[in-house]
Parts: sequence; structure tokens; C-alpha cells
Amino acid sequence: MIQTPYYMIDKSKLLQNMEKIAYVREKSGAKALLALKCFATWSVFDFMSQYMDGTTSSSLYEVRLGHEKFGGETHAYSVAYADYEIDEVISHADKIIFNSISQLERFADKASGITRGLRLNPQVSSSSFDLADPARPFSRLGEWDVSKVEKVMDRISGFMIHNNCENNDFALFDRMLTQIEDKFGSLLSRAEWVSLGGGIHFTGEGYPIDAFCDRLKAFSQKYDVQVYLEPGEASITKSTTLEVTVLDTLYNGKNLAIVDSSIEAHMLDLLIYRENAKVTPNEGDHSFMVCGKSCLAGDIFGEFRFGSELKIGDRISFQDAAGYTMVKKNWFNGVKMPAIVIKELDGSLRPVREFDFADYEQSLS
Repeated sequence: MIQTPYYMIDKSKLLQNMEKIAYVREKSGAKALLALKCFATWSVFDFMSQYMDGTTSSSLYEVRLGHEKFGGETHAYSVAYADYEIDEVISHADKIIFNSISQLERFADKASGITRGLRLNPQVSSSSFDLADPARPFSRLGEWDVSKVEKVMDRISGFMIHNNCENNDFALFDRMLTQIEDKFGSLLSRAEWVSLGGGIHFTGEGYPIDAFCDRLKAFSQKYDVQVYLEPGEASITKSTTLEVTVLDTLYNGKNLAIVDSSIEAHMLDLLIYRENAKVTPNEGDHSFMVCGKSCLAGDIFGEFRFGSELKIGDRISFQDAAGYTMVKKNWFNGVKMPAIVIKELDGSLRPVREFDFADYEQSLS
């Protein structure tokens, strides 16, 4: 058995998402770019690149990773580019999207050799978390004044509009896209391409994927634009687990189990949004609060039910451990970094990366 903790990417589950993405590409005409801010484990990029058109990024390092490891189209976006990095960003990208008119005017000439775009903020979103809401008051994410954007249309050929967040409601997506058309229609009709960003959970169970495809196609035809999608979570949802082992159990008003992992270090996104990890099937007569091994008092994965009492040495699989999880892992407390393991289509397990003290030491100074 492979030593825990480790993230296990199941290719058979990943394939289910990839096939849905391929279906959407074919039926709607939209292109799909992997959002590296959500998932950047490049050991499966050769597999994913068979079903997607390329990558989109939020930083210089993501641009370079997408260009070198994924291939296809490489879209560069950042909230702000620095003078010392812009040349390298451009060297790895074939499309650059500026967050503001100010950044566009500053760097447009440098980027004259590649396609240039601008981010628009429609001031509506599906986010239920203020922390992640791109349309929150005083948002810095994109331009919203049509009259200002019209003045720079000669320097760009398209737009990126990202205002969906964990949106599994097609009616809401449709309604917000109509609001985008009402607000930015005059700009869209002059564009060659439009990225609708990520956060659309169209690979989820029960999502009306054909209606989604029809809406995308109608939008594309209305404005004569190439539509892009930037699936992050939708690409890898339910594909990956965090495998851990029980190190100790105790009772302190509740049954507690301490595992060889840490939510602070290995599932940080859940801690930030105050959500519990997922355990399947989470049923049975024995309730345990599963806790991480770091010194953070709130290092708790959640309270779950099991078919039998947890004992030292038992294994637990935390579900959905890919999106905004693997990219956020860190060395808090010096807790051992989970290895990365791929479960191949034939069921075999292939470890692709292990971390040791040298990695911890070299991440510091």
C-alpha cells in the first residue's frame, strides 16, 4: 500500500468530465480552456489535452506551465502585470487579456504580436461568497463602463467575462448572460471572441447540457464570436481523493480521530470557506469528528458517520480533493506534503510525485 497522505487522481472519473467537455465543444462550437488557478497537476495534462483546447492563467508561472506542459491555446490573464514579467508572459502566450484599460494602454504595444483582450465586469454574479464575488462592491476585476471601453476597441479583439461561481443553475446562467448582452451588446457585436470564464458546473449530474450548448451556440451566432469556456472545477469535479490514515483516537465529549493530514495544509479552500470535507457514504452508527494533525485548533475536516468504530491504522478517503485544493497545499507546521498518485484507467496506481524534507527546506530560506 502507498504511504498516506496522498492525493489520488482517478482517470476513469476524470474521463467522465472530459467527455462532457468534448460534447459541449462539439455541439456548441465553444472552445474549452483549463483554468490553472483551480487545477494545475500537470501529470494528467497529456490526458486532458486530448479533450480540451488549452489553458488559461492568472499569473506568469501559470502561463508558462500551460504553454510548456499542456499545449494548445495559451491565454494569459492577470489582475495586474508587473514591468519585470510582462515580456516573459507574452513570450509564452498567444492571447493576453488585460484586467483594466490602464494595463492595456501600458502594455498593448509590447503585446502587439499576439491577440489582445480586456476583462469586462457585468456587475452581476452567481457567487454566494463575498470573498469570491467578482461583482462585489468596488471590485477591481474588470471594466464596466461601456463608453470607456469603446475608446480602446481599436487595441483589442475580444473580451473575458467571468461572473459565474459554482453555478449549477442553468436558468441563472441564462439570465445573467442575457444581462451581459443587455449591458455590453454594443461591444460584443464588435468583438471576434468572448470568454465566458469558469464557474459553470455544466459537468455536474443532471445539468441540462443540451440547453447549455444551444444557448452558447445562439450567443456565438448572434454576435459572430468564438466563445471560450474556462472550466476549472467542472474539469476535475469528483475525480480526486485525499487518502489519509488514522493516527490516534480519543474522546472529549465527542469521538475524535486524528489523521496524518491537515485541512490547513492540504484542503485549505475548505477552511477558507468554512466548509466540511466530504466522506462517502457518510452513514452508519458511529460518529467521529475527523481532525488534522497540525497545531491549529480548528484543523478539523468535519464530523462524519462510519459503519464501524474508527481505529488507529484505518484509512479515510476525502472526496473532491482536486479543485482549489492541490494548488493551495502548503507546508504549514512542516506537515508532510501529500504525494500525488494517478489511478490509471486499468485500475493500477502510479505514484508520480513524493515530497520530502528537502522540498520543505527549499521552500524556505
